[in-house]
Amino acid sequence: MSVIKVGTSSWADRTLVRSGWYPREVNTPAGRLGHYAERFALVEVDTSYYAIPAPETVHGWVDATPDGFTFDVKAFSLFTGHPTPVATLPADLRPVGGPARVRRRDLPAEAYDELWRRFRTALTPLVAADRLGAVLLQFPPWLTRGDAARRRIAELASRCRPWRVAVELRHGSWFDGTAALETLAFLREHDLTHCAVDMPQGHPSSVPPIPLATAGLAMIRFHGHSTAWDGGDKEERFRYAYGDEELRRWSEVLVDLADQADELHVLFNNCCAGQAQRDAERMAGLLGVPAARSVPS
Repeated sequence: MSVIKVGTSSWADRTLVRSGWYPREVNTPAGRLGHYAERFALVEVDTSYYAIPAPETVHGWVDATPDGFTFDVKAFSLFTGHPTPVATLPADLRPVGGPARVRRRDLPAEAYDELWRRFRTALTPLVAADRLGAVLLQFPPWLTRGDAARRRIAELASRCRPWRVAVELRHGSWFDGTAALETLAFLREHDLTHCAVDMPQGHPSSVPPIPLATAGLAMIRFHGHSTAWDGGDKEERFRYAYGDEELRRWSEVLVDLADQADELHVLFNNCCAGQAQRDAERMAGLLGVPAARSVPS
């Protein structure tokens, strides 16, 4: 039996809050998360990409959700090679007198190790409550395939163990022709979840949707197919509504993907004015999993 969980890549973005998806009386962070958790068994924490959450915040997530609810947590941007605003670092670890954005090479090794320690500490309440699904390492579009990149991925994954780790690669070189087989073999060898994506094609950051499992946990994120993928702001890039036929075709693919793994996480990232929630609800209905349920494998 393979467990399928469906959810979205946020529960509190401002366009969702303004969309009316939450009832008017549900107007606190804990209330919104609790309302969300009544409808889905899975959510992706996106805010952890922008700053390491405080442990008390994570305790609040646990308190607001029932047993069986799952959080996939996106790794802090600095860890995956993105330029990170200095202001998002803990005050005692911020370099003085440098650029406004930093990367790993701009920090002393001790400060970098301490950031990882605090990230792991922050997630401890999720682990203790059996709410942590996986840590998502989402790499920047400029991370190209190569030995150095593979070593980097393996090193980051080792810092997350024994937790499950998902990897989202966003440069076409990883999946160009026979390179796809090599990439999937690498992920399988290191017990890393291949995070498949549905996204606009034909752009420098485009990767093809390859629904194949490389670990016990399979994962797919739905970004939509906005025509503003390259030039729009964040809201425009993810403004997309999946059609009924699109979702029906994908539901068949997802059942096949679930057969390859012990668990499948399906996350809608077309987060614009509640569209992700609406599409996730329809997909859950097609899959027959309005909550965490098992389907025949």
